[in-house]
Amino acid sequence: MSGSADRERVRRSARQIGLWTGAASAVVIAAGVGILVAVILATSRPQGELGGRPGGRPGDGFGGANPDHVVVDVDRVLPWVIVLGVVGVALLGLIAWFTARRAVVPLGVALQAQRDFVADASHELRTPLTALSSRVQILQRRVARGERVGDALERLRGDTAALDDILTELLLAAQADQEPADTSASDAAGAVRAAVDLLRPLADGAGVALRPEAEDGISVAVPAVTLTRLCTALLDNAVQHAPSGTAVTIAVTRSGGGRKGIAEFRVIDHGPGIRAEDRERIFTRFARGPETGRRRGFGLGLALVRDMALRHGGSVEIESTSGAGTTFLLRLPLALS
Repeated sequence: MSGSADRERVRRSARQIGLWTGAASAVVIAAGVGILVAVILATSRPQGELGGRPGGRPGDGFGGANPDHVVVDVDRVLPWVIVLGVVGVALLGLIAWFTARRAVVPLGVALQAQRDFVADASHELRTPLTALSSRVQILQRRVARGERVGDALERLRGDTAALDDILTELLLAAQADQEPADTSASDAAGAVRAAVDLLRPLADGAGVALRPEAEDGISVAVPAVTLTRLCTALLDNAVQHAPSGTAVTIAVTRSGGGRKGIAEFRVIDHGPGIRAEDRERIFTRFARGPETGRRRGFGLGLALVRDMALRHGGSVEIESTSGAGTTFLLRLPLALS
């Protein structure tokens, strides 16, 4: 969100809090005054009703009752004044406490958004940076052996471009805030290939084979960078939990057509599976299961996948899991032709 939008949100919240506080305080004060007036009227008596000044005449305000003047017994009204004062102070304090809590809500939202962005950016940049480090190590070994490094340099340049694209999209997403998601179309097979190329050094190092099986011609209503991030996150999660010597498959098929067409991305591994109590929890931020992966996770990858999928009208779930492996299913809307 931009600075001007933040300032406008704070001003709008301040106006609402001010109006609410003023109205609530006015109600409390009016109620207290009303109760006090009712008590005074109920306990008062006309002047001279119980006797007056000797020699006075009826109606002169001294010797007889005068309905235009009343006498109030202080000892009967004073307790009500004290009680109403205490109650009014307590209610106004409660109003002040409640309005103070509401006043800091925008600040809390802004701080949470800042923390989420830092955590998301750190997680999203972590995998490309690890892959980049692996490429550099491969390049160093080839240089030491006197081998050709042209293709390695090309892949290295591709990794840095992917890193730049991810960072750009993170910044754009932070500025977009609650605006509708970008529905630019992208090729599913191309996104799968890009994700596989990015993660191949990590998979090779873990002894895990990557098997892309994507149908050609599937166009998804999600920007290419976002779709690559989705595939990368799911593949990275699978690679981290797949035993050495096994394979991770990412398959893409289509279901339906027209406005209700769906692209289905399945990421299949042969890891230890996911416990029943963790099947939903792993999609929440900073939730982690037992540390069975090769790298320590921070519980953000699958949460980000769900956030991005929902933002673009899709979904992600665990289609099946057992001791023989897990299948994640990502559904995204097809692009309208």
